[in-house]
Amino acid sequence: MTSARGDDRHNRGGTAAEAAPEEGYERGLGSRQVQMIAIGGAIGVGLFLGAGANIEKAGPSLILMYALAGVIVFFIMRALGELLLYRPVSGSFAEYAREFLGPFWGFVTGWTYWLLWVVTGMAELTAAAIYVNYWVPDLPQWVTAFAFLVLLYIANLISVKLFGEIEFWFSMVKVTALIGMIVIGLGVVTFGFSAAGDTASASNLWAHDGFFPKGVGSSLMTLQGVMFAYLAVELVGVTAGESENPEKTLPKAINTLPFRIIVFYVGALSVILMVVKWTEFQAGVSPFVAAFAKIGIPAGAAIVNFVVLTAALSSCNSGMYSTGRMLRDLASNGEAPKFFGRLSASKTPAIGITLSVALMGIGVVLNYVVPEKAFGYVTSVATAAGIWTWMMILVSHILYRRGVVAGRLPTSSFPAPGGAVCSWIALAFLVMVTVFIALDPDGRISLYVGAGWAVFLSVGWAVLKFRDPQIAARAGAGAVEPPAHTERERV
Repeated sequence: MTSARGDDRHNRGGTAAEAAPEEGYERGLGSRQVQMIAIGGAIGVGLFLGAGANIEKAGPSLILMYALAGVIVFFIMRALGELLLYRPVSGSFAEYAREFLGPFWGFVTGWTYWLLWVVTGMAELTAAAIYVNYWVPDLPQWVTAFAFLVLLYIANLISVKLFGEIEFWFSMVKVTALIGMIVIGLGVVTFGFSAAGDTASASNLWAHDGFFPKGVGSSLMTLQGVMFAYLAVELVGVTAGESENPEKTLPKAINTLPFRIIVFYVGALSVILMVVKWTEFQAGVSPFVAAFAKIGIPAGAAIVNFVVLTAALSSCNSGMYSTGRMLRDLASNGEAPKFFGRLSASKTPAIGITLSVALMGIGVVLNYVVPEKAFGYVTSVATAAGIWTWMMILVSHILYRRGVVAGRLPTSSFPAPGGAVCSWIALAFLVMVTVFIALDPDGRISLYVGAGWAVFLSVGWAVLKFRDPQIAARAGAGAVEPPAHTERERV
């Protein structure tokens, strides 16, 4: 949607629900690209690098934490899927919060999701720099982080098709490599070949102080890091406005999520922890790189390091993509400067991408000032922002279901199983994770940042209301009457 269109809709007193999903974007993402973006979103630096610190804290029980969190993430994605097929729009998280909770909540959700990807981009740049240090240990982290930032920025300005192709091949590398790791790991455990063959065994999952070596409480405290690993699965919602056929591609992408979680998280971690006992892993080192170094396959650790590097760059690439789209959605609703609503000649929100990339540069500074702590700081902030976004998806879904039951809203072609029940369960789980973050001295910084961010957004909203009172006067569409969906909007 262009900025002018957003202003016109606002002046008519219309709702966000009246916008058509095309929004001026090029529908340049085909089915194979959307599928691989969805798969790639479930395989990121949180697994490849963050799992090392979590294994150190929880031991083999981390497998159970990933499985538990995976169930909750599937509930969230089915809730989002029902909303997406009810009304597929780019910038969907903010749009649904705006429709069902009111304009203030759309404003907060849009800006918070933008923050999520800015700080996630910082985390991914940090991780990428750490991986490059595997080959070039004397190269400063900030130099590598800056180089990757510039390269991905240029790629995102060219076209959405290029973004889709980059994500497709990044994801292809990750998927192929993970499957290869699992097969090789199972071969080591089953047939005992390689340098790790003598000690590799399924008994490594319980033989060293049990399945919960640090206690159940310590395992639960890793959930904040585990949830960070799942950030980006919701990215398929941002692609809705640029997908060729969202009615077919989005349900398929969401329904295959449990399979991806079982294989790429539960399966891969189980194999790694059978090959190498959990006590040999540590924070700051990818458990996959460490495991293949232990196996002793020639160049195996270097190959895995390349794979995890692509995972980090993939996520950073996604961050640049989503931040520009979210800023454009905010601009179209009068909640961000109008110039963020402009599209370039290649139909990309170049101004929004540019601002986001500039702020991601703070991650480069962190890598210069505190390289040993940069990853932990930014992942905790990203997790808190992600939990907020997921909460807004769940609350919007619950309110949408109420509207459907009351006959005020049309039913979606992709209803979530159990209606709103699973959304309530997922919401309670996210509240529990937030409590764990508050109890963790290292993770608590994210709540401090969140409090400051809330104050900043409240001041920003007050300024918006002062300049244009009609922005705050708009009611959520779901709370008033069903939006007038045209056939064009439903496709």
